[in-house]
Amino acid sequence: MTQTPRVLGSPAVRREAADKVTGVARYAAEHTAPGCLYAWPVPASIGRGRITAVHADEVLALTGVHEVLTHENAPRLEPPDDANLAVLQSADVPHRGWYVALVVANSPENAQAAAGALRVEYDEEKPDVTLTADHPGLYTPQEANAGAAGLRERGDFDGAFASAAVQVDATYSMIALHNHPMEPHAATAWWLDGHLTVYDSSQGASTVRDTLAAMFGLRQEKITVLSEHVGGGFGSKGTPRPQVVLAAMATRHTGLPVKVVFPRRQMAAVVGHRAPTIQRVRIGSDTDGVIRALAHEVVTQTSTIREFVEQAAVPARIMYTSPNSRTGHRVTALDVPTPSWMRAPGEASGMYALESAMDELAVAAGVDPVLLRLRNEPDEEPDSGRPFSSRHLTECLAEGARLFGWQPRDPQPGIRREGTLLLGTGVAAAMYPVQVSASSASAHAAADGTFRIRINATDIGTGARTVLAQIAADALGVPLESVRVDIGSSDLPHAPLAGGSSGTASWGWSVHKACRTLVERLHGLVNELPAQGLTVTVDTEEEMAKESPYSRHAFGAHFAEVQVDTVTGEVRVRRLLGMFAAGRILNARTARSQFTGAMTMGIGMALTEGSHLDPVFGDFTENDLASYHVPANADVPEIEAHWIDEEDDHLNPMGSKGIGEIGIVGTAAAIGNAVHHAIGVRLRELPLTPDVVLPHLGSL
Repeated sequence: MTQTPRVLGSPAVRREAADKVTGVARYAAEHTAPGCLYAWPVPASIGRGRITAVHADEVLALTGVHEVLTHENAPRLEPPDDANLAVLQSADVPHRGWYVALVVANSPENAQAAAGALRVEYDEEKPDVTLTADHPGLYTPQEANAGAAGLRERGDFDGAFASAAVQVDATYSMIALHNHPMEPHAATAWWLDGHLTVYDSSQGASTVRDTLAAMFGLRQEKITVLSEHVGGGFGSKGTPRPQVVLAAMATRHTGLPVKVVFPRRQMAAVVGHRAPTIQRVRIGSDTDGVIRALAHEVVTQTSTIREFVEQAAVPARIMYTSPNSRTGHRVTALDVPTPSWMRAPGEASGMYALESAMDELAVAAGVDPVLLRLRNEPDEEPDSGRPFSSRHLTECLAEGARLFGWQPRDPQPGIRREGTLLLGTGVAAAMYPVQVSASSASAHAAADGTFRIRINATDIGTGARTVLAQIAADALGVPLESVRVDIGSSDLPHAPLAGGSSGTASWGWSVHKACRTLVERLHGLVNELPAQGLTVTVDTEEEMAKESPYSRHAFGAHFAEVQVDTVTGEVRVRRLLGMFAAGRILNARTARSQFTGAMTMGIGMALTEGSHLDPVFGDFTENDLASYHVPANADVPEIEAHWIDEEDDHLNPMGSKGIGEIGIVGTAAAIGNAVHHAIGVRLRELPLTPDVVLPHLGSL
């Protein structure tokens, strides 16, 4: 093989782009086997209670209806690790929207009509659905059960804060947020010769297969789960969701292929969301803004079904000098849907509060917000004392400020005006941990000079096919066009799910190892390559068993310029610039797409997105794309994403860090800080919709 120019870092075009825009790419709901039936779920209409009767006989007589599955006749399942998947197994209703039946018919229309006509009777109880800072059910979760959620203290926070020359004590709140991917959660399943095949909208087909095998008492080799194309997930498809269990149950019960597609109005209750939080941040500093005491205490909620803790206080353990620190979470179990992963879970929420408080500290100390952050750069991770593998936040702040034109900036808020518009600028830092998991991959050299990589990675719109081909071509030393990549099937070599900004690092490590091993085998051949080619399969279990002594994180800085209409209260972002230090960037084109896409989500988080929980009925009032406003083109201004060429030898063979989530971290805070600079009023509750902003404008 002849060494070719390196392809890592080049802006290679996404391999499946043409298939997606021409409709060739097929998603989970678009695989229809002969004789396929269609199922429509029936959600509970009460906030808590118990089913007393399901009048299935009334709808079984309707046109095209094949079956009505309920807790009385649905297949019995082994209890799953995630109790949210134990659908139709009990008469209990833990929250409104919990599925109580599944209508199976010969068409989607007939299934929907019958589901709407199904009468279900309940013994109803009053639900507890409102999160408050003093809820009597609050408790401190154990770190053994909830990751890093427990209480951590260093030094004497109370004493240091009380004696600090400058003090900030502020509480920030966020209502729930929903992922709302473009493709709804869907699954199509069928049995053939004792083998279950499922097309599922999922971020990890291997995890779905393993879960189904355990719940249905099947050997893993008797199940194939395919997630070839996934129309977004943002965490909501990171773990198996009820649609795949319902589809598998229905096809087992009927003996025919069954398709389940969740209506968007139902998704808010069954596929997870970012939990609401109430976050108190206290920072004490010297007169020059150097921090002496920092506390970040979070109150959040989970469900009665499963504990999930939004770990928003964790970034405060990493970001700034804090010799005296207190961080922790308190959570209460309410009669609500279970919160779950949403892009940068923990970090997005927590950095909004922390970076807003840093801006308040800058104002109180009379220090420029960029300079304040530079003055509080730690030499090592404050909480653990571990050295950073690389940390170039100062460069991100300095270079981002230069490109944005941060200075000259009037420190006095409410000064810049254009007619009825007030203008302001804001800054916030960002961080996200480097995460990597064991993965396996195979690499095959064909006699015609082409190569084939096989790995059960998942492309959720991030360009995984493309960057894995680049990693392989680079490791093989061959042209990019000679490499083919197969992904998205549980029959392929096992790989972890797409989540936690860990996909490329995890999958790429095994692909790189497989390709380098293949090169060694090819060089060792005595004769020509055999007609059937040569294949090697490897995993990275050994590499993952070695714990890194370093604190490994990506860092960034966000700069925002906003305008606030003093007549309507509307906030619009004029400019948004992100500067990132995320290791080696493997594809400039798809990386920029990931950064700017996440920053766009940050605009939504700051200004438009929010899911209010109805205190009477216990459900989310914004449950479609009309009421839950994801930023549209008109909401998105000029966005720039830049990065620093960062070398880090303590990551993986590619030297890369995850990039999918850091773009949303800090964006909302930068926008909120810019709003304060524009109007001179500190607003501490997201989203900053006109009804929230307008009452504070007064005579401005």
